[in-house]
Amino acid sequence: MRLVLASANPDKAREIAGLLASAGVELLARPLSLGEVDETGDTLEANALLKARAVMEAAGEAAVADDTGLEVGALGGRPGVYAARYAGEGATYADNVAKLLVEMAGATDRRARFRTVAAVVWPGGRSVVAHGVVDGVIADSPRGEGGFGYDPVFVPEGGGGLTYAEMTVPEKQAISHRGRAFRALADLL
Repeated sequence: MRLVLASANPDKAREIAGLLASAGVELLARPLSLGEVDETGDTLEANALLKARAVMEAAGEAAVADDTGLEVGALGGRPGVYAARYAGEGATYADNVAKLLVEMAGATDRRARFRTVAAVVWPGGRSVVAHGVVDGVIADSPRGEGGFGYDPVFVPEGGGGLTYAEMTVPEKQAISHRGRAFRALADLL
């Protein structure tokens, strides 16, 4: 099966390619002519479907997309669907982590949840959607050299107290929200 990958983020692309390889999925790069797709949905599922449809229409082939949110209890569920742009448009991973840690300074409730929704849309309108969720806590400060995004501060349940950034890629993929979503998606395909 061939799918055009909606994400232009090289970190996510590597992770997704590894997760779908066992299902025999060949990932193709998104069309260069397609600019950024505005994530105007107010849910992760809406954004994943929006991106997959836009890429499918531009490429004329089935497309796969995902959207991920980080929900922090002490922040009333923020940054949620805005996790990638929490510190503003064009923010770096470090900017987003720094803003999160500033807002959580002094918080005793550090519980958090990562959610990923993965979607495939085919020409003709058929679609499938899969979800992945991992509970954990936000560390007091960044730890580890690996990963991306909020990985240096997210300590998942079942991870032995390590942040995602302290884990190897296979360790992270075995328990991560994105790993769970794309394994579920592979089963649906």
